[in-house]
Amino acid sequence: MEGENSNGVELQDEKAINEEYKIWKKNSPFLYDLAITHALEWPSLTVQWLPDKRYSADKETLIQKLLLGTHTSAEEPNRLIIAQVHLPVDEASLDPRKYEDSKEVGGFGTGGDKIEVLMTINHDGEVNKARYMPQNAQIIATKTITSEVLVFDYTKHDSSNPSGKCNPQLRLTGHKKEGYGLSWNSKKEGLLISGSDDHLVCLWDINSNPKEKSLSALTTFTSHTNVVEDVAWNPHHETLFGSVGDDGHLIIWDTRKGTSYVNNILAHRREVNCISFNPFSEFILATGASDNTVCLWDARNLSKELHSFQGHSDDVFQVQWSPTNETILASSGSDRRLRVWDLSRIGDEQSEEDAEDGPPELLFIHGGHTSKISDFSWNLFEPWLIASVAEDNIIQIWQMVGNISTLFIYYQPKNNSKGGKHL
Repeated sequence: MEGENSNGVELQDEKAINEEYKIWKKNSPFLYDLAITHALEWPSLTVQWLPDKRYSADKETLIQKLLLGTHTSAEEPNRLIIAQVHLPVDEASLDPRKYEDSKEVGGFGTGGDKIEVLMTINHDGEVNKARYMPQNAQIIATKTITSEVLVFDYTKHDSSNPSGKCNPQLRLTGHKKEGYGLSWNSKKEGLLISGSDDHLVCLWDINSNPKEKSLSALTTFTSHTNVVEDVAWNPHHETLFGSVGDDGHLIIWDTRKGTSYVNNILAHRREVNCISFNPFSEFILATGASDNTVCLWDARNLSKELHSFQGHSDDVFQVQWSPTNETILASSGSDRRLRVWDLSRIGDEQSEEDAEDGPPELLFIHGGHTSKISDFSWNLFEPWLIASVAEDNIIQIWQMVGNISTLFIYYQPKNNSKGGKHL
């Protein structure tokens, strides 16, 4: 009887989620300048725009690359993926009357907007996370289901490797378990940090011994008392980075101090899953946690958060600052929503009706995913353009309406199924 009740609840939830998606799809032309939905062969736990772009011969399409991975079933091999995305150059001229609800996975926009796999690289188990090195985007580090961190030069691989073996340029050792935290230093080429389930943060300099295929950690940091979920370098400083974990702590480190931390605080009452430093302000950072909140911090005084962003209804697993706007922050997680926040609106006056829909700093809610969002990435060249991946094999590439900076507009499904607040 208990099993039957459980199945009934799951069916109801699935039905409600599908209904929400239909409402989102119907309203999408009013909310987005671009929205592309593509079904991958396997789910990807990771996504990142690569920092290159070119134009098609007719100059009508912008072509960019994406870094993805696979999370296959036990029998199928896993791969690191370089994909290519075709984006319309001009803003899409959308006619909502021409946007029809369809069972097919699709999107809208102009030009040949599509996603295609350029190459795949054999990988040891699923790709927990993949990130390119800022100084040389051909160099990619990955977190695996083992304790090793792998480093690839994707120009030295092709998709026709018949052996199925994983042959990275470098295997980094030092961890005892798998994990998800991974960050390259943008100030000094070759420095990489990693956080894992073994409670450790490891640091490597991949240029320290270039002839070897295996490299031990240069330094191991041991102050966390539980899983280290995420790590991030401060982009303004060569030696400063942060780590967060299931112990609820945010720790700031300075490599000049060896293995001693600079600050160690209890940042959230639940597991802290993600951390991101503001690319414009050297002291500002954000953390996301399983208490469903995103917290804003000033590194000069970590005794209390500057602000707590309320709105997620489940664990927050990713937080990232916009690379083009100092006050814009995005977060995503298990509630299938990606929320975009604007710090400049904190404290703005609201009507009672608006307050019911969320705080003034909540700028936009992306409601196109039907399962947990695993990762997302801001585009470096196109303002407001985001790629996001979810556990149901779906990748979405989307750009909220161009007047978003002056209008508060978002999609939020209501119990009355009216699709939320509009202009």
